[in-house]
Amino acid sequence: MRDIKKLLDENTAVRLWPEAATALNLKRNAAYAAAGRGEIRTLRFGRLLKVPTSWLKQKLGLEEPAAS
Repeated sequence: MRDIKKLLDENTAVRLWPEAATALNLKRNAAYAAAGRGEIRTLRFGRLLKVPTSWLKQKLGLEEPAAS
């Protein structure tokens, strides 16, 4: 978990596979299926899907949600 937290602290977005999927304890196909359904927030750069680290930290309980 320490490596994941360090990765999330150093980047604004990480690749869906393998970083985000591993952090969410998902296999590759499950991660892409969840992203396709909109369950994982992603940013598309050509064919590359990235997950914002702020969203991922919130899902993992590492950061409180921003007040709106």
